[in-house]
Amino acid sequence: MTDSTNPSGSTGDTGDVIGAGVGNTTEKDPSDWTTGDEPMTGAQRSYLDTLAREAGETLSAELTKAEASEHIDRLQSQTGRGAAD
Repeated sequence: MTDSTNPSGSTGDTGDVIGAGVGNTTEKDPSDWTTGDEPMTGAQRSYLDTLAREAGETLSAELTKAEASEHIDRLQSQTGRGAAD
């Protein structure tokens, strides 16, 4: 019979886990992103434009995904937008 928590039937334990109790696995430090050096997305650019205008700041339009994410976090805190921590 196959264990429902280990459908492959293997008995090796790598220590890695998924599911409940793992915490937030969708949030990574931007410096650890494999695509962090790519140009920011259109959604990031649009949201940054909104946040920067609200904060009275001017930002480069040539940001990377990681840089844009860091500015978004900072400006969300500054403007009171975004999810509360």
